[in-house]
Amino acid sequence: MDFLPLFFNLKDKNCLVVGGGETASRKTDLLLQAGANVTIISPELGHSLKELASSGSVTFKEKKFEVSDLSEQKLVISATNDRAINQQVFKEANRQNIPVNVVDNPDLCSFIFPSIVDRSPVIAAISTGARSPVLARILRGKIESTIPAAFGRLAELSDKFRPAVKKRFSDIYQRRTFWEQVLQGAIAELVFAGHEKKAEAELQKLLESDLTKSNCGEVYLIGGGPGDPDLLTFKALRLMQQADVVVYDRLVSPEVLNLVRRDAERLYVGKKRSLHHVAQNDINNLLVELAQQGKRVVRLKGGDPFIFGRGGEEIETLMEKGIPFQVVPGITAASGCASYAGIPLTHRDHAQSCQFVTGNLKDGSVNLDWENLALPNQTTVIYMGLTGLPQICNSLIEHGRSPDLPAALIQQGTTRHQRVFTGTLGTLPELIQKEKIKAPTLIIIGSVISLHEKLAWFSTKE
Repeated sequence: MDFLPLFFNLKDKNCLVVGGGETASRKTDLLLQAGANVTIISPELGHSLKELASSGSVTFKEKKFEVSDLSEQKLVISATNDRAINQQVFKEANRQNIPVNVVDNPDLCSFIFPSIVDRSPVIAAISTGARSPVLARILRGKIESTIPAAFGRLAELSDKFRPAVKKRFSDIYQRRTFWEQVLQGAIAELVFAGHEKKAEAELQKLLESDLTKSNCGEVYLIGGGPGDPDLLTFKALRLMQQADVVVYDRLVSPEVLNLVRRDAERLYVGKKRSLHHVAQNDINNLLVELAQQGKRVVRLKGGDPFIFGRGGEEIETLMEKGIPFQVVPGITAASGCASYAGIPLTHRDHAQSCQFVTGNLKDGSVNLDWENLALPNQTTVIYMGLTGLPQICNSLIEHGRSPDLPAALIQQGTTRHQRVFTGTLGTLPELIQKEKIKAPTLIIIGSVISLHEKLAWFSTKE
């Protein structure tokens, strides 16, 4: 270990910054966030530090550094472009046993600045021992993506209840088990969702309950997006990592499914056209049963659960049974697939509106509002429309759309298997047969398709 990680309490402590540029400004900002009293010494100041000095947030001394400036300082940062001054600051601060950091000069540092993840009062610091600051920032980004912004509020809630929990459980292992249940379960999710008062009430209720009895679990209805795992939201990924069991369908890509916690039980309930593996009512009841067993259940759907995903039906059942749940939106196929195909759904010169419709209705028929769908200057996106496509194209033509109106088929959009085919209303049915198009495939109709060749950016070719 090259450096021992420590956290300084700098509240109301005197700290010195030598230098007046942007680097000095960034370090000054960190010191101010930590509550320090900052003095800046420099012949001149940059724009950012001028504002701080004008507001009285820092003390500014317009001069060159002198040894006497170190008097009563608890920490020193030198951020100048003058090697001689930096060496002098380091030498004198070391002599007086004052922690000192010379920015971008590891050999002139008694301490170094880590890359910081701030969820105050929770703080995470990442360091590469000054060998690769960029690598530290990359690692910070990965950690930032997995820690909710409200993590600090969860720590404050924990602190508030610590005395009561200690009184309730004399055994340290019992306390640890209790806090693991609180900090990784439904109460934590309430905090992350901004419901602190409800979280407090639930924590108090849990503290007063008979903990030998099983508690109800929770269901997370998550949109897995159109296929590319990088399109998942931070919240979706976090909840997927907490799952005890995942209930998933056919449209969830293997790459997305692989991001679920590895030891979670996986239950496939996917459906194919005219071949339902598990009936929807059975899926609804399965979610209830699993939650009643105290499990954290991820219901993972392709795209967005509220856009032709039947998510509304599932949460209706959960609400009727009193099961706690959350809904995490996903990028719907229309948005994701169109973007990856270089087809804007709206465009000033082509379409001022966009409609999403399903080509597979409840009774298996295709009976849409053809007059509305045939209006000009709009884009129509059809989900689950492969089987009924000949009827869809003919009906649109019968209601006034030109057979030459551009149209596109996007198969397995956003993934490395993506295939995009363009044609017209008149040629689309033949194109399906010729290219052997299979689900999942999205259909887009409208003059925006003419932009595909110009705007296509995503290539699956190596």
